[in-house]
Amino acid sequence: MKKSLIALASLAVVTAASAQSSVTLYGIADVVIHKDSGVSTKMTSGGVSTSRWGIKGSEDLGGGLNANFNFEQGIDLTDGSLKGSGFDRQAWVGLSGGFGELKLGKTGSAYDDVAYITNPVFDSVLAPTNIWFSYNIYNWNPNKGVYYATPDFGGFSAAVSSSFKDAAEDNLRSSALNVKYEGGPLFVGLAYQQDKVDSGSVKYTLLQATYDFGVAKLLAGMAKSKLDALGVTDDITDLSIGADVPLSDALTLSTGFASTKLDGGPRGSSFAVAANYALSKRTSVYTGFRKDNSNAVDFYDGVKSRFGVGMKHEF
Repeated sequence: MKKSLIALASLAVVTAASAQSSVTLYGIADVVIHKDSGVSTKMTSGGVSTSRWGIKGSEDLGGGLNANFNFEQGIDLTDGSLKGSGFDRQAWVGLSGGFGELKLGKTGSAYDDVAYITNPVFDSVLAPTNIWFSYNIYNWNPNKGVYYATPDFGGFSAAVSSSFKDAAEDNLRSSALNVKYEGGPLFVGLAYQQDKVDSGSVKYTLLQATYDFGVAKLLAGMAKSKLDALGVTDDITDLSIGADVPLSDALTLSTGFASTKLDGGPRGSSFAVAANYALSKRTSVYTGFRKDNSNAVDFYDGVKSRFGVGMKHEF
């Protein structure tokens, strides 16, 4: 009887501890095969989402306060290698509660919270916004970062982030903020970030919005980037518009147009269309086509044309 009572007491302790904390292993496996005009067909890891694995967890500290962590690393599915020398995407610890959320470490910036949300064609390698100057330039997850997000106030929220200087990257320091509204069918997000190094800085301002009409979701975005480094000063304007159209519970068609223009330079543009079919809640297949104009190819690292087909699985 005594041993039974001890066993029951031990089980109760374990159960209580499990209820107060959780650790989750998660990931995304995404690969696309695409053919670009003038080059051989290739396979790329991360057609829609960067392939990755991660561990995240939370502990209930009581009084509505939680301790959280997240370790996340990119994976290249074409050769099975890990990207970077460690958890290159995220590695942070923090607190959350009625006051909002605080993160310390390597985490996404406040600008990144808004970036890409409204990019048409599933924000994939087929998306027209790939020609945007700011698309892969801004520092989305600075080292030695501090991030704070407010709680939701009737659909409104805000976040701010900054990082300590990183001597390994020309004393890089990133500072960002955003303001968002999410209510019913409408989303609007405004974000700003400055990446500053010893040789100068780049400033990004982004406005994105979506409106869900039911039969289709309209997507729109505008970004302004100001480069002031190494004696070069340039302003770049990026624009996009598109729509996601659900054709059934499983099939979604997405199309869009994007442009980019350096002040005094030619305008590059891109058009794309793609379809995504959900085989389950976790697995989908997708295919699409993208066409960039000659200015995008010659001046903005575009591709004359791209056709691709891929598969994405989440766990």
